[in-house]
Amino acid sequence: MPGMLLPIDGSKHQWFGDERWYDLIVILDDASSEIYYAQLVEEESRRTVMEGLRAVIEAKGLFCALYSDRGSHFFVTPKAGEKVDKHRLTQVGRAMKELGVQMIPAYSPQARGRSERSFGTRQGRLPQELRLAGINRLEEANTFLREQYVAAFNERFAVEAAAKGTAFHRTVRSDLDWVFTIQTERTVTIAGRNWQLEKSRFRSSLAGCTVTIHEHLDGTVSIRYGPHMVGRYTATGEPRQAHIGKGPESRGKGGPVETVEKPQTGFPPPHRPLEIPQQRRDSHFPTAPTTSLLRKKTRKPPSASRRGVAGATG
Repeated sequence: MPGMLLPIDGSKHQWFGDERWYDLIVILDDASSEIYYAQLVEEESRRTVMEGLRAVIEAKGLFCALYSDRGSHFFVTPKAGEKVDKHRLTQVGRAMKELGVQMIPAYSPQARGRSERSFGTRQGRLPQELRLAGINRLEEANTFLREQYVAAFNERFAVEAAAKGTAFHRTVRSDLDWVFTIQTERTVTIAGRNWQLEKSRFRSSLAGCTVTIHEHLDGTVSIRYGPHMVGRYTATGEPRQAHIGKGPESRGKGGPVETVEKPQTGFPPPHRPLEIPQQRRDSHFPTAPTTSLLRKKTRKPPSASRRGVAGATG
């Protein structure tokens, strides 16, 4: 029945017939072979996989199970060649668990053979279609995939499912922006920049508290303490103060949170990926680095007048 099992896989290939290599991520239905999602990306990763899964859920609804290879963005494999550790979740695994979707790792060579044959067909057909359409840019190719190629492919190759009906369930969840994020819980240091969180209505200080950093798929960053949003930043690292304390995600029993973030001065302005020291006491997600990123600090410690607030996690 459609919606019971959705295989996901990627294939690296020279899709434009030149020296450029891209990954084609495809999500289809095991019951009907209908493709629900197909996009070319620079590299298959947890972020690009999340984008595809969210697109399918928004278009079709929640499904029962996801079938994938044992790539590191899907599963944690303690030792090469052994079974995956289903108790240690990756970011994709956490998101699927929150949505109630089971994840099934592929072990059989028959499963890999089926996927490789399917991608062999696409590697033979898609580059020719792109050439005939005069497409040699990534954005144009993905528009072509969404608006033309997938529909034509499904019309020719999709089959009728063995059982009637559907296992898809339309979701009414409004928190997909939070589910599909890269989440970490710890004291925050982002590319050498300390973001200071000041007093809020429900606490005089967040010093010593564990907050959750959410890297959204669009590159923006949000910081939450429990149900309260206590910081939000643009993809370039600028504070979005207008959003703090507004909206249902930042409200608790005491009303809106009036927390404002203040980046400390003296740090390089470019916003770079998260580099967050791992600490044993607040390790939560298994995908967090296991090696310490602590380095000797060259900046002078904050003055005594600021030390009480600067220690707040943020």
